[in-house]
Amino acid sequence: MNELPQQLVNGLLLGSMYGLVAIGYTMVYGIVQLINFAHGEIFMTGAFGALTVYLYIMPNGTTMWLALPLMLVGAVLVSVTVAVGAERFAYRPLRSAPRLAPLITAIGLSLALQQAVWAWYPKATSSIVFPNIPGGPFEIGSVTIQTGDIFLFTAAPISMAILAYFVMKTRTGRGMQATAQDPDTAKLMGINTDQIIVVAFALGAAFAAVGGLAYGLKYGEINFRMGFILGLKAFTAAVLGGIGNIYGAMIGGLALGLAETMATAYIADVPGMSQLGGQSWANVWAFVLLILVLLFRPQGLLGERVADRA
Repeated sequence: MNELPQQLVNGLLLGSMYGLVAIGYTMVYGIVQLINFAHGEIFMTGAFGALTVYLYIMPNGTTMWLALPLMLVGAVLVSVTVAVGAERFAYRPLRSAPRLAPLITAIGLSLALQQAVWAWYPKATSSIVFPNIPGGPFEIGSVTIQTGDIFLFTAAPISMAILAYFVMKTRTGRGMQATAQDPDTAKLMGINTDQIIVVAFALGAAFAAVGGLAYGLKYGEINFRMGFILGLKAFTAAVLGGIGNIYGAMIGGLALGLAETMATAYIADVPGMSQLGGQSWANVWAFVLLILVLLFRPQGLLGERVADRA
């Protein structure tokens, strides 16, 4: 029990990262009912975009506190460019095709992005060291916070606040809600649905880029396969919260992060289950939680917000 506060903080940090990536899944699905399985790789390209800025654009000796804002801009630019390009050239031509076609395209795009990053960074076959913020760790009571976690603690709530304001208060945000509810009627009301869909892809990619930068700062390394498992977990978080529900994506991410952290930390202490704990079982418990939610509450924790369409 002495470790409980630390495990809660660890779970919230991990869940915040899942939630940032899950937002992209749920926004795109809510509007075009597409499961963009390449979104994990968009998260990964954001991390490599930030690393590229640090290695090739920033002067040698630049402190991380000065480099961090430009790294964030680089991460967002790369992720948004990839996502918007994918929407325009891979998904838009298949918008009226059977749903299986864009799903297969998303899987193919995921593999293509992995290979493209590997070609750009041949050393990405193994983990590449990511620059870290100097200083720390910081002790708050019995909780230890690493310097790299500070960015995630700050970025996640700010990102959610910006997204909530954008969706609820801006004209484009209200257009997104209308398009998600009924795209045909939204067109009749003068809403440019193609533009709305591009905005949804771009916003989701921007939040994924924030998550990618946070991942590098937190773990101190990145690789070209990092988006696959984390993307699956972020999709799991979106389903947990209620697919199509923006706030549910973040709630689902936090729930998944807490459940995964607690199971990893404490399941081995249960009599007869010593072999089922540890980090190697973290992915298993994440998907066990998904199965349980789908069995007992298939609409997710906050419920779906996707209109039925003929």
